[in-house]
Amino acid sequence: MPLPPASGTGKYYALAAKSIRLIRQGCTNRPFFHISVTQRKRLNSQPVIEQLGSYDPMPNINNEKLVALNLERLKFWLGQGAHVTSPVAELLGLTGFFPIHPKSYMTAWRNRQAELDRLTSEKEAAKSTA
Repeated sequence: MPLPPASGTGKYYALAAKSIRLIRQGCTNRPFFHISVTQRKRLNSQPVIEQLGSYDPMPNINNEKLVALNLERLKFWLGQGAHVTSPVAELLGLTGFFPIHPKSYMTAWRNRQAELDRLTSEKEAAKSTA
């Protein structure tokens, strides 16, 4: 199945509900996502209305996860009443476009707690061997 162009080729009804969501591309064990505007009830075989950006969740050599967004078009579609899915809202919160998503706070808190637990267990192990 050929990929649609970035401008989108999907026909849509003006009054139909739109959503901004991640659409998985890429290969097995190497995901890549397009951030796209689609109709809410879209079949996988239907083309998207417009592609707004991309997200590469696999860290590169600098341990960075890359996101590219067209913020002007994003503002346009939000003004048209498009719904934003939770994963996209998390990404937009991390970029500073939206407030930080509560799930991001919880993930950061869990990571800090795991690091503290690891450090305390290492200290206890060092004391017991000494």
